[in-house]
Amino acid sequence: MRIAVLRERRTGERRVALLPEQLPRLLAAGVEVSVESGAGNEAGATDDDYRAVGAQVSEDVLTGADVVVSVQPINLSTARQIGEGVVTVSFLPTAEEVPLVRRLRERRITSFSMDLVPRTARAQPMDALSSQSMVAGYRGAIVAAERLQRFFPLFMTAAGTVRPATVLVLGAGVAGLQAIATARRLGAVVEAYDVRESSAEEVASVGGKFVQLDLPPLAGAGGYAREMTEERATRQRELLAPHVAAADVLITTAAVPGRTAPVLVTTDMVAGMRAGSVVVDLAADQGGNVEGSIPGHEVMVEGVLVWGGSNVPSQLPRPASELYGHNVVNVLLLMLRVGALHLDFGDDILSATCVTHAGEVVHRPTLELLGEVG
Repeated sequence: MRIAVLRERRTGERRVALLPEQLPRLLAAGVEVSVESGAGNEAGATDDDYRAVGAQVSEDVLTGADVVVSVQPINLSTARQIGEGVVTVSFLPTAEEVPLVRRLRERRITSFSMDLVPRTARAQPMDALSSQSMVAGYRGAIVAAERLQRFFPLFMTAAGTVRPATVLVLGAGVAGLQAIATARRLGAVVEAYDVRESSAEEVASVGGKFVQLDLPPLAGAGGYAREMTEERATRQRELLAPHVAAADVLITTAAVPGRTAPVLVTTDMVAGMRAGSVVVDLAADQGGNVEGSIPGHEVMVEGVLVWGGSNVPSQLPRPASELYGHNVVNVLLLMLRVGALHLDFGDDILSATCVTHAGEVVHRPTLELLGEVG
């Protein structure tokens, strides 16, 4: 069995699917690994680093590959070069990649999406959404601290006392909890809100104060929040407005894979913040939690800086690649038996993450997206 590690093609993507230090586990399992030249450069891994651990490095890694791994999904051109029966492993947000899904089906390529790893105890070592969300949450707090024109921590000096910054985090999933923890380590006073009441204990565990609103919780399946009605969303914004206005920094993290991010904060709410405040919207790529945020751009709203995140984990390519690579290795090992490719679709993780196989779309929500469910 040969695994091919691709160089990423998408603009701005700096991660790599596997780092050199992750390859020995695969090589010990009896497989070969081919790495496309330059694949790890942006993440600080040279071609020689890969050769040193036993990988082959070349410009053409697709010929003879049984499994192709990447961070972003392969493009249509690459899909044309891959042979029938080859396996791909990557993030694959099917709602955004309908033409690619059709091409994968036509080419009889078996595709697995790291977006679809189930949220179960057994699948935690493969949960790439969580690992990359952790990176994004950390990065969000650092971005806010860098752009806020004041200190995060309390300073007591002979010249006087400087009060700590107040940070409000909306969304207490993996990204939100990491943003809270990082802002607290930097010395800020941190509050957080989530529609799932069960997250209050988690917020407290990383040093934040949970904001209680007079609204019923919206806990849903798989650890995600249920979609809220417009009436509920409007009332929630009304209740959050004074907390937003009091914050020096607002970090929003509410996103659900495959869905548009909910608008939690309006332009009027941002305008109600003090001049010089900072808003970091980590969900900008999914439509944005903050009205008017633009992925990859900074905009000013009444003296408040609004930073729209774009592929935020890729802004820290080395640790993001390290975490993602561990997730990928654990998925790949599920596909191996005595050094050969063996796809056991009785395995709950493999069955949940498979999108296309043997010329069919096997992921039912994607079939529904294609309008092909009777």
